[in-house]
This record gives sequence, structure tokens and C-alpha cells, in this order.
Amino acid sequence: MRRRSRDRKGGLMMKKKLFYIPLRYIFAFLITVLATLLVIGVVVGLTLHLPYFYLAALATQIVCIVTIAASDDNPDYKVPWLLTVLCLPVVGFMLYFMFYSRKLKRKYINRMTALRARSYTRDDTAALAALEAEDTTTANQARLLCSIADTHIFAGSSTRYLPSGEAMWEAMLDDLCSATSFIFMEYFIIEEGVFWNSILEILKKKAAAGVLVAVLYDDIGCMRTLPGGYARQLKKYGIHAAPFSRVRGNADSEFNNRSHRKITVIDGRIGYTGGVNIADEYINRRARFGHWKDSGLRLEGEAVFELTKLFLIDFGITMPFPLPPRFDCFPPAKDTAPGFVVPFGDGPRPIYTRRVAKSAIQSLIAAAKHTVTITTPYLIIDNELCGTLERAALRGVSVKIMLPHVPDKRLIFSMSRSYYPRLLSAGVKIYEYEPGFLHAKSYLADDTTAIIGTVNLDYRSLVHHFENGVWMYRTEAVNALREDMEKTLALSIPITEDMLCISLPRKFLRSMVRVFAPLL
Repeated sequence: MRRRSRDRKGGLMMKKKLFYIPLRYIFAFLITVLATLLVIGVVVGLTLHLPYFYLAALATQIVCIVTIAASDDNPDYKVPWLLTVLCLPVVGFMLYFMFYSRKLKRKYINRMTALRARSYTRDDTAALAALEAEDTTTANQARLLCSIADTHIFAGSSTRYLPSGEAMWEAMLDDLCSATSFIFMEYFIIEEGVFWNSILEILKKKAAAGVLVAVLYDDIGCMRTLPGGYARQLKKYGIHAAPFSRVRGNADSEFNNRSHRKITVIDGRIGYTGGVNIADEYINRRARFGHWKDSGLRLEGEAVFELTKLFLIDFGITMPFPLPPRFDCFPPAKDTAPGFVVPFGDGPRPIYTRRVAKSAIQSLIAAAKHTVTITTPYLIIDNELCGTLERAALRGVSVKIMLPHVPDKRLIFSMSRSYYPRLLSAGVKIYEYEPGFLHAKSYLADDTTAIIGTVNLDYRSLVHHFENGVWMYRTEAVNALREDMEKTLALSIPITEDMLCISLPRKFLRSMVRVFAPLL
């Protein structure tokens, strides 16, 4: 089947393929549902017909409740699971056992260990000492991030802020054409269209010329944007390709822990990240929710090492064999640009033992002395993050949060707005980007420190997904980000409390959804 969409620049009508959900996804979902129902049905049946089994089930339920309450997880995450176990006898604790945590097979853990051992090494002592000489508080932010994300700090790497998907597209095409050794790309969404097709043409030429090209795309993220066997099609062009965490119908968290990362690495010296996926709405060639406002970041220098490492680990745990080691993935560079950079990855437990992105964002907000400005498409946060924002505003910091005015998901938009009254009452200023959908994920403090990447202020990003970002201090991109945020703010509507009145039934529904938001 094909659909028609309007080219925003040329006013032309283009035909575009519309892919139905491939059967393998439907089968995987059905297998998961049937397996879950079968296991629960057997346990419930035994409970009803065997008195002693009922006592065992009751004891198990109590153990689950105690385990959840005593765990180190965030209370916001505990509450919905406690309600589930308490309100659904037997069924509740079975769901807990099957879906509470990510289950990693031993082979994936072994692959990750081996891949990390083959990665780059770096001594951060000199860079951290230089940053500490400038600002001790900021150095502590960088030190925290390096510690919990298993990453490094880089001094002198070049950073270029890209204020739109269009700007990122143009820059990427130029850099891709210059590739001589390898190209790595990992994206949550890739969709056939003007954006991806222009990149694919370059990738095919480079692969034919002997450049190693590898592409990783999320299996669920591309469920409706690419054909089911698209990796095989790319392999015909000489491109190494795979869907990340292929959905197979396992009754664990495979539907949750998706790769939301957005990474391009060229020859190990140029890297891209940010909010931009490879689809036409991100460059406003297809209008879906008004004007699509996004942003990206171009890195050049040794800071690209971390993006390369993240890609190689993700590709390595996805494929049973690593990419051919015929090149130096981490070429040294003489970096002379101003500022400091800490690229980082984040993801679910047990791969990451701490909430990396959340800790970085909280640290940035807590250290701010004058201003905090945030752009995010969603605002569904736990009590800890909400409290961090409130305390910053209450101590006199000017805290501004910009969100979309035109939603892409109405339920999520309503959920985001449910946090407005609490934040507004503490003095946080909230704005909605009037021209359309704001998809940029940027965090700026005191016009000196910033985070740009893939991390939204919602549970999907902060708890469930694999993410990545770049923390920066006094780099060229920080100044450009500040200027773009001012322009975005000028196009945004300030939100007041009288704009948020809703009916009692909607308030009740919103409250119910908020309770289970960490599980959605």
C-alpha cells in the first residue's frame, strides 16, 4: 500500500510506502500473551484446587511485597508494582516475576564484557584537574558522570550545535561523503523517504568502495517504517545491518528495553547525536504535528571515541559475530577546541547499575546558580526529579521548561500537563512551542553547562530505554544552544494555572494513569 505526503519545500506530492505491522511482530506479541496467560492460568488453577498450593501462593505474594518494598528502586516505580501484586492475587506476583526486571542471557553478558575489554582506555586525571582548576562543582559533575557511565572526559574536542533536523541532514551528507574507513549508524527510527534515501545512496557507494558500513536500527522503533526483512536488503548492498533486540516473543522486558540511541560515527573522528531520527518529519519534509523542532550535535575529535564504543557494544550484543577488525576504531587526534566534553550512554539494569541520565540532569540542575532551561517533548517524571526542579526554582534559579503545543500522543501530552500545576506553584516557568512539535532534548544551566542527546524527561528514557547524550562545559555548542533556546522561547506560549482547568472525570483518569506511568 502507498500513501501520499506533501513535500514541505517544493510543494510536490510524493508517494510513500506504508508498511503494515509485519506478521512476525504479531506472532511475537501473541506468543508473549499466550505464554503469560498459560503460566498464570496453571498457577491460578493449582491455587484453586490444591489448598496447600494456595498457602504457598499467599506466602509468595507476601515475599514479593516485602521484596519490592525493600528494594533500592525508586518509590515511584515500586508503587504500581505493589498495587499490582496486592490487587491481583496470584496474577500480580506472576506478572512481577515475568516482567519486573530485564533478564539478560549469559551469552549477552559475556559478549558485553569482551567488547568493553577491547574498547579504548583513557586517563582522565589531567582533564579533570584542568576542569577543577576552573570550577570545582562542574568538575564534580563530570567526575560523577564518568564514574556511573563508565565513560571519560575529553578536553579540546570540537562541538557544533545543529538547531534543526534540516541543519543536521545537510552536515551529515557532507561528512558521510568524506568517509574513507568506516561509517556506523544506530537509530531508533529509520524510515524510507527523502532523508534516509539520500543517506542510503552514499552508504551504498561507500560500501562498494571498500568502506565498512554498519547500520543498527531498533526492531520495534522501525516496526511500521521498514519492511520486516530490511537488514537482508541492506546486506545486498554490502552494508552490515541488524535490528536491535529483535522481538521474538520472550515473556520478559524485550518490549520495553529498546535502543532509543541516535548515533552516527564517521572514521572514528566525526560523530553525530541528538534528537533527530532518520525520517522525513524530522526535516519537515512531511508535516505531522505542525513544524517539527529538533536539534543535533556534531562532535569532532577524541570525544567521538565514546559514541564508537557505544555502537560497537550495541552491534556486538545484537550480532553473534563482531565487525571485522581491519581498522583503528579510535584514531588519536590533536584536539584544540575550547571546553570539556563527556559523552555517555544510559540504559536499563543490570547493564547500567545506576540511572545515568537522570543523575546527570539532576546534578546539572542542582548546581545551577542563575538559570536552567530545558527543552523536552514529554514531561513524565518521578518525585525526585520534580523535587530537584522545584528546589532550584525556590532558591531563586530561573527554571524554564519548553514542551510541544501540538502533541504527537494525546495521552502522553495530557500526562505531561498533569505535572504543570505542581511545578508552576514552585516558580518553574513552563512554555509550549506554538508552531508545532518540540522534539529537542536539551538541558542548559547558567549558559555554561549543557546536555544534548536522546534523553526525554519521561520514564521511557530515564528507566527503560538505551539512551545516549553529551555533557558539555564552555564549548562552542553551549553558546549556540543558548541562542537557539532564546529563539524557541520567543515562539512559545507561557503557561498559566488558569489554562489547566479540566473536568473531575479527566482528573481521576489522569491520576490513575500517573500511578502506572512508570510501567507504560
